[in-house]
Amino acid sequence: MGKLALAAKITHVPSMYLSELDGPQKGFRQAAIDGHYEISRRCRELGVDTIVVFDTHWLVNANYHINCAPHWEGVYTSNELPHFINNMAYSLDGNPELGRIIAKVCNEHGVETMAHDATTLAPEYGALVPMRYMNSDQHFKCISVSALLTVHYLNDSARLGWAIREAIEKYYDGTVAILASGSLSHRFAQNGQAPNFSTKVWSPFLETLDHRVVEMWENAEWKTFCEMLPEYAAKGHGEGFMHDTAMLLGALGWSDYDQKVEVITPYFGSSGTGQINAIFPVSPQTGDAVPAPQASTENGTFIYGASRL
Repeated sequence: MGKLALAAKITHVPSMYLSELDGPQKGFRQAAIDGHYEISRRCRELGVDTIVVFDTHWLVNANYHINCAPHWEGVYTSNELPHFINNMAYSLDGNPELGRIIAKVCNEHGVETMAHDATTLAPEYGALVPMRYMNSDQHFKCISVSALLTVHYLNDSARLGWAIREAIEKYYDGTVAILASGSLSHRFAQNGQAPNFSTKVWSPFLETLDHRVVEMWENAEWKTFCEMLPEYAAKGHGEGFMHDTAMLLGALGWSDYDQKVEVITPYFGSSGTGQINAIFPVSPQTGDAVPAPQASTENGTFIYGASRL
């Protein structure tokens, strides 16, 4: 019925906003911004009406949550980095219909999910930053999915990703893109050293690890990557514990995914973290390789590694 037309792993570094402003850092994140412009252009060409963002800045401590209010408007300042994102205006239209459909199908898959369509809850900057560049004209509707998950299993996030795809393809009359909004390695520079790492990764180990991961993505080594994801999330200081990446790969078929990733903005360092914009081409999948929800696995044993990251 509906179509998942585009999937991507994207950066949302707050220095993108900072680089708009007059000062010594003006323009230094233009490559990342241009990557967002390109993803937006492709979404428009594909007829996308709604973008679903897996937001690793939306922290939740129980269940999965979907912010699908009809509209959001306001002025945002980051509580994490108020000297980077300060008084950033935003205006976005949501998609309550699709949000409710997604929540219903996720629950049917055994992943407890709640849709919030009558709420004063505003999106976090994992959604607001990309929408600033991809959707300044409000061409797309937007849905935010919580992806900074403190007590959740990667199995469940992968299953949620597949359920989102099923919700779109079976029950939604429209065309959708999904964005995993989060970094690769996410070890911030130690306090006091941030200026020295504004364009660097924290350690050679993390940078080497990230480059190998990108190489795996470009070579379609998905079985290996899915098996290593829990350990990568732990040892790579994964943003949101890399639940956004698990959701993305779940929607694409998990270890059965068979496409090579197209890098739009090459890997770069930012405040010690590893960042990228990359498109994951969508291909037909059965979902057979996607992990079952954690609650249904034998003896509660995590399928791919550590049960909680």
